[in-house]
Amino acid sequence: MKTILNKRTTDKSTSSKVYFTSQITPDALMRIYESLGKKAEGRVAVKLSTGEPGGHHFLSATLIAPLVKEVKGTIVECNTAYGGKRDDTHSHRMVAENHGFTSIAEVDIMDADGEMRLPVKNGTVLGENIVGTHLSNYDFLVDLVHFKGHMMGGFGGAIKNLSIGVASSAGKLKIHNGGVEGKPIDMDAAQDPFLECMAEATGTVIDFFGDRVIHINIMNNLSVDCDCDSNPHAPEIPDIGILASLDPVALDQACVDLVYSCEKGDNKPLIERMESRHAVHILEHADEIGMGTRNYELISIDED
Repeated sequence: MKTILNKRTTDKSTSSKVYFTSQITPDALMRIYESLGKKAEGRVAVKLSTGEPGGHHFLSATLIAPLVKEVKGTIVECNTAYGGKRDDTHSHRMVAENHGFTSIAEVDIMDADGEMRLPVKNGTVLGENIVGTHLSNYDFLVDLVHFKGHMMGGFGGAIKNLSIGVASSAGKLKIHNGGVEGKPIDMDAAQDPFLECMAEATGTVIDFFGDRVIHINIMNNLSVDCDCDSNPHAPEIPDIGILASLDPVALDQACVDLVYSCEKGDNKPLIERMESRHAVHILEHADEIGMGTRNYELISIDED
């Protein structure tokens, strides 16, 4: 392994390690998981996006199968809060099957039997996070992410996957509406409170699991649109690689920086998507509330 970049600080004691490989293969995914030095044990939840039908950028079941099987994981999701094919449990299970996920592991729609509330310990806007009751069935969480753009958040990474992704339908509405419960998504709601709610929601999930969480971002199919979009825009930059960390803030920051530094293809549309949504604020707030640090040491696990 070798350090390829110290970002934002030269003091390694104030930065988090982020591991990187330019390869996007099942074997590379296994190697970057092993580089974290934390074994997923017990009842393991693997949180990913099952992807809205019509879209095709979600993580491939073939790509992730060896890792999911190695950790004896259950793929977990929650129902969406918008119209589509994943807003009820029956339809959502059908999507998971059609997209190949049920062929590699059990799939659990965590809010199928109701909701529970997790307290925000160090936040300013959310108060409580509403998640599916099945979250309590697991001992360890693998945050497995397709990093990409997002219509409302600017980008979707490790933090979004554990906020909007783990929240129940009602919880998703609350986050989108800046902490206000019981109303439809307000497309004109203030942006920063939405981003702050996402950061704080992720903090509640991490608090729930303690140190039994790992985060992996796969930077392929880098569309400006999320996997929740049934007709996503074609990627305009090439695949970059896989990154992993025990710190989701450092991990997402490293991915954002790699988009900015990408010299192949056209990174301007994805940068515009992030900047127009003030996407960096989710990282600023997550850092401020002590969920992690934006300072990181990027370490390549590729052989010379």
